[in-house]
Amino acid sequence: MLKIITRFLLNIITGANVATIAIMLLVGFSDRINPAAHPTLGCAGMFFPFFIAANLLFLVLWIVIKWQRAWIPIAGFALAYAPIRTYIPLHFGSEEADEGNVLKIISYNVAGYNHGEGSGAVDSIAAWLASEQPDIVCLQEDMNPRHEPFERLNALFEYNDTVHVNDVDNSYINALGIHSRFPILKSEPIAYDSKSNGSAAFFLLIGGDTIIVINNHLESTHLSPEERQRYKDVLKGEMEADSAREETRLLINKISSQMALRAPQADAVHDYIEAHRHLPIIVCGDFNDTPISYVRRTVAKGLTDCFVEAGCGLGLSYNQKGFFFRIDHMMCSPDFMPTSCRIERKITASDHFPLICRLKKVDKP
Repeated sequence: MLKIITRFLLNIITGANVATIAIMLLVGFSDRINPAAHPTLGCAGMFFPFFIAANLLFLVLWIVIKWQRAWIPIAGFALAYAPIRTYIPLHFGSEEADEGNVLKIISYNVAGYNHGEGSGAVDSIAAWLASEQPDIVCLQEDMNPRHEPFERLNALFEYNDTVHVNDVDNSYINALGIHSRFPILKSEPIAYDSKSNGSAAFFLLIGGDTIIVINNHLESTHLSPEERQRYKDVLKGEMEADSAREETRLLINKISSQMALRAPQADAVHDYIEAHRHLPIIVCGDFNDTPISYVRRTVAKGLTDCFVEAGCGLGLSYNQKGFFFRIDHMMCSPDFMPTSCRIERKITASDHFPLICRLKKVDKP
């Protein structure tokens, strides 16, 4: 009798593990789903790490109670290798020195220089950038009613440009800035509909070659402070079950609706990249979407995701408690090879951490 019960329980656990793997695969490859057509399904990738963790727990469980079945979660991880590598790449080793044709590029959402430290954020960001000595800096939310940020950063770099997006009545709702050691030949916005966000292409002259750097700040989630707090209350279990379920439903609906807005924006950026394939291209910015998303996958088509290729770990770039995601990304055309890519967590002058990547120019045959 005991053997029958044991076998039954083992089969139940096996079925649960197989079901977890099946869902993990569906979620892991959900970046093929266009959220403009299927908004709720389009945000499934947000839950991918939970299924990775669940499958890992099954692996530990099988090792403890019946190691012969440990192959089940191992097979699950093997099948989900591609999305796991995208979400949690593992590249160990020290950063390479900047030797020959290597560009150090920083992408940073500076939150309008008005996060936490207030006006002190300008000093912190400027001092940090001066210490990093990057070749190119792409900033999102590069706006402020004062001219102080522009003056400070313009003093650090020889070439500077800012493209304002959704400029309604000269209110400068948002701006995309670039600061460079190299001449900026021209800049132009990439046309798409947005409430308060945008993308811009900057043409730089580097070593005699024209290189396009596309800076993006795709549609924000637009969660209010109250909605963010209620989300944190749900995570902490500080809300009644019925209220938590309703709050979760409302939150998913809002997030998925914003994902649906970002989808055509990602399509527009991809189309722009396709139209300029004859030039070396670097794409970066605040995508407001996770590694497993239609937006990241669409923009990355035909490009190398620098963090996936040369980064390590989750690379959490949004630093607000409870919202643990990598939503800042950098990609490059085959003209470059990423040698390192990391999130810098030491500077907290914004609600984002900056993304720092080194790209080596590939010599053409």
